[in-house]
Amino acid sequence: MPDTATEEHPLLDPAGIAAAVDRLAAEILAQRGSEPLVLVGVYTRGLTLANRLASILATQGITCPVGAIDVSLYRDDLDDLAGTPRLESTEFPVSLDEAHVVLCDEVLFTGRTVRAAMDGIMDYGRPAKIALAVLVDRGHRELPIQPDHAGIRLETTRDQHVQVFFREDDDGREGVFLRP
Repeated sequence: MPDTATEEHPLLDPAGIAAAVDRLAAEILAQRGSEPLVLVGVYTRGLTLANRLASILATQGITCPVGAIDVSLYRDDLDDLAGTPRLESTEFPVSLDEAHVVLCDEVLFTGRTVRAAMDGIMDYGRPAKIALAVLVDRGHRELPIQPDHAGIRLETTRDQHVQVFFREDDDGREGVFLRP
C-alpha cells in the first residue's frame, strides 16, 4: 500500500472499516462487565460508529442504548473559533449512573475532544466506567488520554489530516484517508 492514501487507495476501504468495527465490537463485548452497557457517540461520525457497534452487539444478543453528545460547549478553544459553533442535541436514552459507558469517536488525535466529551458525560451522571473506542488512533496526544479500543493505529505527522467518510453521513462515501 502506498505511503499516503488517495481517493483511489484509502487506508481503509468499506470492507476494512467493517472489519475494524467488528474487532471493536468483539473487544467491547470481551471487556463487558456486569454494569449496563451504554454507547455514547461524539457528533457526528462518532455517533455513526456507536450505532454500527450497537447493531453488531445486537447480533450477539446484547442490547446497547446509544446516546449522543455534542462537545461544542465543552471545548477549550471556544475563544479561538470563528463564530458561534453549530450545536447538536446531547441525548442519553438511559441514565448514565453506574453504567459502563463506551465513548465512541472516529479519530483520536490530541485527546481534547475526548476530554470535552467526558466533561459533558459527567454533567449528566456518574458512570461506573468510561471506556474509549475509536476507529482511528493517529497519535500526537496533548492530554494523557488513550483508547481502550482502536480499529487501527496510524503513524502520522502533526500536519497530516485523517479523514473518515461513513456512507450514512457522507452521501454514500465510505473510507479512511490520510491527507497531507
